Amino acid sequence: MERTPAAPLDLAAAERFWAEYGTAHPAAADADPDHAVDRFGDSAELSDELLGLVVNGTKRATADLVDEFRARDEPLPRVGSHWVACDGPGKPTVILRSTELRIGTIASADAAFARDEGEDYGSLESWLTGHRRYWERTCAARGHSFTDDHEIVFERFQIVWPPELADTELGSAGHLSRQAAE
Repeated sequence: MERTPAAPLDLAAAERFWAEYGTAHPAAADADPDHAVDRFGDSAELSDELLGLVVNGTKRATADLVDEFRARDEPLPRVGSHWVACDGPGKPTVILRSTELRIGTIASADAAFARDEGEDYGSLESWLTGHRRYWERTCAARGHSFTDDHEIVFERFQIVWPPELADTELGSAGHLSRQAAE
């Protein structure tokens, strides 16, 4: 697969997108004013592919190395934190809210998490193979080597914005409730 470097994130557009969310859900936005702006993957193509899985409802989890957060000088996510997810060209597409987090090594991955990542992993073994390959590539790009001892942030999330893609509905007090599937 060809890997085109992703374009710079459109931070101004991301802040406008965040402001729209904040206007609609001030309590939720006020609870996390230090939201992140980021993308999935390490190329424009992978970013668009993974974001497509989020938008179509297949992907509701992600995993990244603790060292990658440090390399980007970003704090680790926390339950309730938000991030504006951008596509390969850097345009904001959805706002995600972290619902579950844990840190572990690759040995602590399980089949349920691999399924929730939604990246066409038919088994835990294929998830392990794909993620080792990805982390070997991203670590090498930073001049490091991936090992099975690296700490990984295992994160589950919900889409909270825009409304037409949201998994959840925020009440006036900023509390989350599941939308009824009709």
